[in-house]
Amino acid sequence: MESSENIPNGTECDIDGKSCVFYDGYWIKRYEPMEDNLETKKTLIEALTRRLFNHVEHGINMPGHRLDEARKAYEEEDDPARKRVKGAMLAGALFNRGTDIFRELVKLGEDEVKAGRGREMLHECGQYLLQALDMGKMVRHRSGDEGIDELWGEPFRAFSVPISSFYETRYLKIAQTMHDIDRISDAMNHAFTSSYFFPNAEVLIGEFAEAAKLKSETLRTDPVIFDVWPKFVVAGERLLELAPAEKTNNSCTACWEADEGSRLIKEGACLITHIARARVPMPKSAKQFVERCYAYTKCRMPAASSDSIELKSLADRHGRLKAEAISPR
Repeated sequence: MESSENIPNGTECDIDGKSCVFYDGYWIKRYEPMEDNLETKKTLIEALTRRLFNHVEHGINMPGHRLDEARKAYEEEDDPARKRVKGAMLAGALFNRGTDIFRELVKLGEDEVKAGRGREMLHECGQYLLQALDMGKMVRHRSGDEGIDELWGEPFRAFSVPISSFYETRYLKIAQTMHDIDRISDAMNHAFTSSYFFPNAEVLIGEFAEAAKLKSETLRTDPVIFDVWPKFVVAGERLLELAPAEKTNNSCTACWEADEGSRLIKEGACLITHIARARVPMPKSAKQFVERCYAYTKCRMPAASSDSIELKSLADRHGRLKAEAISPR
């Protein structure tokens, strides 16, 4: 196969029996676009709505009929922290109100809408989804990390562009998702190269990253999800079960290396999980985690000298100094 540098985005190819499409350096599983009509868009927007609220902070899934209450609460709030949360609730109400209107459009029927009878409702629906996209910047991921703006933009794209164009934007986001997964796993592998405490980390990280990328390209309606999801879950469990090879060493720096290494493995696995499940990148969180990995690499001791600074020797030295301080001159 030719170098990915020479392959244009949108190129389709059958790879090992799987229909794939190329975007930004990655071959991604391709799905045939659904029929482009109002009923299809309604189904898609409802699915994107469920997906959105599944990944964001709790308590913001406000029904559309409470939009006026949510807006009033937001506008009257002065405390910055509470205003952010109320802004997130307003975003949820705006989002649901737009979805409610789209359901009413579908009830009108395709012919009625094309005849112009639903034009005002179309405009109103679009405005609510746009406002939700703007307010969605205040919403955090369920983990408490950065918000995922992309999730708020997808329903508006599904509403405003042809289904085939929507699929193209999804492939681009999946490519960016895979890039984030590779970026995080590469940083983790670099951090644990030749590690005394985590000698098998690179293999487990690699297996989990590949399973995560496979998960990110696979729709839940695809029959292969019954193989893809268990593989992803088990690879994550095996990585999280990885413990330092030696838990009772007497080295101060080695104790830090083992403890911080364990934290990085846990947080890296969680971050990759969040990204793979949401199927969108989390650039801020990825950047911060990669920086932590490289800081760990610089600070940790070489494997060969992992027992060079012993707590016992430090305690003995402290005892000698204390004895010298209290002994008569």
